[in-house]
Amino acid sequence: MINFTPEAPEVGERVDVVLARRSGVTRTLAQRALRAGEVLVSGTQVRPSHRLEVGETVEGAIPPPTIERPEAEDIPVDIRYSDDRVMVVSKPAGLVTHPAHGHDSGTLVNALLGLGGPLSGAGSTRPGIVHRLDKDTSGLLLVAKDDEAQSFLVDALRKRDIERVYLALVRSGMPAETGTVDAPVGRHPSKRWVMAVAPGGRAAVTHYRVLDDTGEVALLEVRLETGRTHQIRVHMSYLGRPVLGDGPYGGRSELAARLGLSRPFLHAVRLAFPHPDDGRRIDVSDELPDDLRGVLASAGLAER
Repeated sequence: MINFTPEAPEVGERVDVVLARRSGVTRTLAQRALRAGEVLVSGTQVRPSHRLEVGETVEGAIPPPTIERPEAEDIPVDIRYSDDRVMVVSKPAGLVTHPAHGHDSGTLVNALLGLGGPLSGAGSTRPGIVHRLDKDTSGLLLVAKDDEAQSFLVDALRKRDIERVYLALVRSGMPAETGTVDAPVGRHPSKRWVMAVAPGGRAAVTHYRVLDDTGEVALLEVRLETGRTHQIRVHMSYLGRPVLGDGPYGGRSELAARLGLSRPFLHAVRLAFPHPDDGRRIDVSDELPDDLRGVLASAGLAER
């Protein structure tokens, strides 16, 4: 549900612009909701061009967009492990995991369908997907090839029986060489397109270890105990050490630019999980991609 009163800088702005920004949706979706009367201003249906006034209340709900069934596309897939039940792929930065509003095609799901093999959730908008990575995060992602494997792996995630390890680069000065962030994550109260540590958010636990520190930047090994949206990015920002290159969470800095970072330095480097057949442990590792290896070299850090 949307319910807010415009802040001083928002007074005089178009309601569709503010609604889109506050709710984290596209302006087109915000306009549709206003035209359909799904979102009202002080109880009245208004045009998207309406200029907000002091004391007005914007209230309602934006219906989720309709996602078309994804089609197979010829997109390269870097497979790191595969058998008849599961697959582990290395997702490049810039590739969206599954179709969503604004990303109807060109996703990892389209690429997986292009392989022509079996996937769980046939006919759904997210076939094969067990968990996701943010668009600009690279690295290992687990794929299920049948519905029973999907159910088993999702349950393993819930039981915290899947190890997900990342490498992240931050500014030096972590509070300790090793540590745990145990802080709930939810939608930012005013910037609805980002997440934040928030009372009432979902429980989130992140473990970190400093692998190397130049005095200017620190390379971290980060382990997820839970898997909330943007969890590592939110927790590092919460510590005052946002992932370098991560604009929405404070990591787009002069230092990041000097190192040549055009996206967050965050890579899913290891994935270990029980196999759906017999529970045996499958452990898969991934190298850093070229762009992040170049950043390490610029920072004077040994390649990992």
